Amino acid sequence: MGGGLITDKTQLKSIRENNINKVSKIIAEILADGNSVILVHGAGSFGHLEAKKWKLATGFNEEIIDAQRDAVKKVRNDMIELNRYVLDNLESFGMICESHPPSLWADGLGSEFNGDLSRFEVYNNKVIPVTFGDVVNVHDKREFGILSGDDLMVRICNEIPEISHCIFLLGDTEGLLTKPPNQEGAELIPIWSNDQEISGIHEKSQDVTGGIFLKAESASKICQNVSNVWMLDGRKPERMQELIKTGNTTGTKVI
Repeated sequence: MGGGLITDKTQLKSIRENNINKVSKIIAEILADGNSVILVHGAGSFGHLEAKKWKLATGFNEEIIDAQRDAVKKVRNDMIELNRYVLDNLESFGMICESHPPSLWADGLGSEFNGDLSRFEVYNNKVIPVTFGDVVNVHDKREFGILSGDDLMVRICNEIPEISHCIFLLGDTEGLLTKPPNQEGAELIPIWSNDQEISGIHEKSQDVTGGIFLKAESASKICQNVSNVWMLDGRKPERMQELIKTGNTTGTKVI
């Protein structure tokens, strides 16, 4: 669940309740069909805006380090708050969730981060492990940094056996487009591989990770091991069900 799907990235700590509710309902139905689910969600306006303000993505800055350390604590607390909201919503549909905040079990940045991913091995359709993008410790001069939900997706999909589908739920588009979604003439790319250029906008004022470009890069790594890697419109989560049941839906398949 992308951060732009579950929050309004332009407004500090602004939840898109209706989107979370619609996705949770479909996840409950997917579980009821006998599938297992691992959920990763983004930070959106609960993480990116404060992290941007205090330059948390680049780590230790001697001129503002005291404020940075305070901001690290604040962002972690804000992410627990957002995560709790997501969990409460899932649980309102009768699901059982286990939260795994990365600041408690992971360190280092990018998809090479350190951490035991066996916690995400799911052997039944009763419990959903949930994790999210977070500020984590870095054991060098940077001291801390941002571990993206997209990097978590790469490692989970590459290391947890028997994953059949990896789905990125986007907040403002049906998938990868030929142009940014707010530009006239933007068309859906139904099948994409990383030798094709994509056109997008990285909203640097709001986003401290890589936006759609990091998602595309991450998806291209995941599809080396997972046969169904898709980018779908999270505002229409029923497309997840259609994909699982029929093998196809409206969105972008990454190959």
